[in-house]
Amino acid sequence: MATNIRIMLEEREHLMLRPCAAHSDASLGRIRDEEQCDIRTVFQRDRDRIIHSKSFRRLKDKTQVFLTPDGDHYRTRMTHTLEVAQIARSISKALLLNEDLTEAIALGHDLGHTPFGHAGERALDRACPLGFRHNEQSIRVVSILEKDGRGLNLTREVLDGILNHQTESSPCTLEGRVVQLADKMAYVNHDIDDAIRGHIIREEDIPSELTDILGHSLKERLNTLVHDVVIHSADRDEIVMSDRIHEAFRKLREYMFASVYTNPVAKGQEYKAERLVEQLYAYYAEDTGRLPEEYRLLMEKGERMERVVADYVAGMTDKFAVMTYEELMIPKAWGVY
Repeated sequence: MATNIRIMLEEREHLMLRPCAAHSDASLGRIRDEEQCDIRTVFQRDRDRIIHSKSFRRLKDKTQVFLTPDGDHYRTRMTHTLEVAQIARSISKALLLNEDLTEAIALGHDLGHTPFGHAGERALDRACPLGFRHNEQSIRVVSILEKDGRGLNLTREVLDGILNHQTESSPCTLEGRVVQLADKMAYVNHDIDDAIRGHIIREEDIPSELTDILGHSLKERLNTLVHDVVIHSADRDEIVMSDRIHEAFRKLREYMFASVYTNPVAKGQEYKAERLVEQLYAYYAEDTGRLPEEYRLLMEKGERMERVVADYVAGMTDKFAVMTYEELMIPKAWGVY
């Protein structure tokens, strides 16, 4: 009975999904072969493994864009991930693509992000001689670092979507391309929302030639973007926007880079975060004996010291990085008065 549940779900995919969708029973498989689950498809298992991972839980205490904002309603890396997953699932469902694969890619796409957002990523890229890119680190997290060095053993389709979610890459599945676009749609719009909340910009500051096309609120803009993608991708084996919406969205991103992502009010503290990350990296690179045992074991297995130190620092949450820095670098009071 139980075995028939997975088979039934796989057969249902062939009846309901478009031919160009990724079908679970046609997956390229995992790096290490496993016995199939009796009630879940391979992509459902990947989604569940990501949700239950330690790296996913840590996203709730990692910066999205605004470093240490004063308020409880600003986005974190976790809420960003959930918003990407929601947008991507809506698009995939409407386009009759594989929603489970889409969700797994979306939930895993930022697992390798550093503390302090892109500021931490820039710092680690400078500090580590091997370089650092968060999408590549996400692959290390799910393939090596989770489960005490065993990794999550995800399917190749999910790994491809995670690795290639950035603009300059091209995922091999339509579901991966949906996540790639949903990521941009999410961060541009929720960063506008956070910037307005933080009094960095006002809604009326956004050029009217863009809001007249895309919408005058977070809800309107997301609605416009999602509908445009669905309408213009429905009869095509690719994920696209109309030229008019794509150009307006491109200019909105440019506006955000000019007005928010380089704004000294929002970004004025980032140099401190970068220096903190660089000093943590230098400390552990000089004294690898202070690394937790699981990371020292990675080096014993042949992993390069520089990469393992980057693994440890990248895995820290903002709060843990600050606490560790204070413990290692800040003198403590002593003596009896």
